[in-house]
Amino acid sequence: MAKRFPWLGRRKPTSRLRPRRHSDLPVNRVDISELTPPLERYLAHAAYIQLSVFQTLGKAVASAPTTKAKEAVSRATSLILQRQQAIVVELERLGVDAGEAMEPYATSVDHFHNRTLGSDWYEMLMTAYVSAGILDDCFVRLAEGLHGDYPQRMRTILGGQEDQELLATELSAAIDTDPKLASRLALWGRRLVGDTLLIARSALALPENTPATDERLEPVFTELIADHTRRMDDLGLTA
Repeated sequence: MAKRFPWLGRRKPTSRLRPRRHSDLPVNRVDISELTPPLERYLAHAAYIQLSVFQTLGKAVASAPTTKAKEAVSRATSLILQRQQAIVVELERLGVDAGEAMEPYATSVDHFHNRTLGSDWYEMLMTAYVSAGILDDCFVRLAEGLHGDYPQRMRTILGGQEDQELLATELSAAIDTDPKLASRLALWGRRLVGDTLLIARSALALPENTPATDERLEPVFTELIADHTRRMDDLGLTA
């Protein structure tokens, strides 16, 4: 992804976080319902991803530089756990054992977690901010292909932004205190995108051996990257 976004730096913030929504970019759209996995698979994958974000933020709480930062990140961590538990409730409504349902996703998501954790508190927060933002957007879009009232229920569960706002506030304050962080966090954010999009791709219901260049995937990833770029803009960083 770095080749698509080649230069670093911090620029003046243009806006605060916006409601999650589809991109306004003029792209040839696909029917997202064609890429939505079966309900149990969708819920189990989403639930385990939330556990991974929770784990990252839990480590960030332990290494926070100030009590104020520790408290703010703790609040974000609590919100992520509430989100994960709400998805588990949806699995239980289906009569599914949540632990068993999530197990098939543990290896790939844990590998993603270990690759993207970051070397310090600042990178951990950026990891949670970037990866949770992209993956929540992905699962909100995929929810459109679910049956009944599941699309609305999943938008309600995954569409909240308070955790993102808490992380954005802490990251912005850290950059204001030490402007040298801007280039490092912009670079780290770009490094995260490729790995995060691989996890997003694994959530799509695609035929086996579908090539990465399949044209059906381009509109999905274009929208995810556009929303990610807006979140980086909110930090005053280049995506």
